[in-house]
Amino acid sequence: MLKTNETVLEIDLGALTHNFNYLKSKLQPNTKFLAVVKAFAYGSDSVAIAKHLESLNVDYIAVAYTKEGVLLRDAGVKTPILVLHPQPINFKTIIERCLEPSIYSARILDEFIKVAESLSQKNYPVHVKFNTGLNRLGFLKKDIDNIVSKLSDTTSIKVNSLFSHLAASEDKNEVDFTKNQINTFKSIAEDFRSKLDHNPWLHLCNTSGIINYPEGHLDMVRSGIGLYGFGNSPKEDQNLKPIASLKSVISQIHFIEKGETVGYNRVHKAQGYETTATIPIGHADGITRVYGKGKGFVFINGKKAPIVGNVCMDMIMVNITGIDCKEGDEVIIFDGSHKASNLAEASGTISYEIITAISQRVKRKIHSA
Repeated sequence: MLKTNETVLEIDLGALTHNFNYLKSKLQPNTKFLAVVKAFAYGSDSVAIAKHLESLNVDYIAVAYTKEGVLLRDAGVKTPILVLHPQPINFKTIIERCLEPSIYSARILDEFIKVAESLSQKNYPVHVKFNTGLNRLGFLKKDIDNIVSKLSDTTSIKVNSLFSHLAASEDKNEVDFTKNQINTFKSIAEDFRSKLDHNPWLHLCNTSGIINYPEGHLDMVRSGIGLYGFGNSPKEDQNLKPIASLKSVISQIHFIEKGETVGYNRVHKAQGYETTATIPIGHADGITRVYGKGKGFVFINGKKAPIVGNVCMDMIMVNITGIDCKEGDEVIIFDGSHKASNLAEASGTISYEIITAISQRVKRKIHSA
């Protein structure tokens, strides 16, 4: 790839293909694959990612909110789209745009049936979510009879799948908890299915579940972070390729005398002669203030340059003392070799947060597979 001359997020569809195929290799041939492309496809480009996954014959796509699904439909994506956290105000739009809602509470079930009936729907596909320990969204096992009763009173909707979400599938200290979640969900599904005249698909595993718990793969799996190159463990990170590279340039170089300060609030004070570089990326672009004061870093000509002082809205300053570089040289914030997970860990956060935080004002450049 050519070196950049501006701040840009480069997205490698070849890496996406690699990650998809690697995760698919963990599954049985008949297990379906749902790709999660919420939050602009984890901070990248949801349309480009969804269209590429569609070309790879992904079975389902998931988004968090209705507007994310509408964006994909407007772009011509035809693959079934599950909306994981819909709100009643959007139910009419969901039906009009052929999106499929997660039904996670009695209120949501009642409201969706009401809207579906008002629009004369028949067997509109929905997905019923159960809470098996994450305690975030979902019905409990004791709700099954009430759900089934409401389903039997309408022909407007039909349950396409039952699902839940693992809480700690990446944590080796929580194996017993995760296995209990899997068994609880299987028990819920058996009870639920026994009271229907058809068998909805079952899905439970996220990326770490795909890797660590093959007994939980069931009819379909859901992968988000794994598709974007992170396996939630150093070992699995080696098998995946980060799809995004965040790059920028040196705008200006400053020569700082001992005792001089750098940036807002004079947070950084030079202990000796220093050279700093100003980079056109800041907290408005997703490099938040947590990365300032030496916690975060970039790479210039292969050398690590720590961020000095506070992160500004549109700029960071880095210490380039001893680094052979000049104004206009490329700066790497993260890429396949300098991983976002390492930057995140150094600053006390996680890869999910840094990659999904990259602002939409940062230019996206898509590299074909």
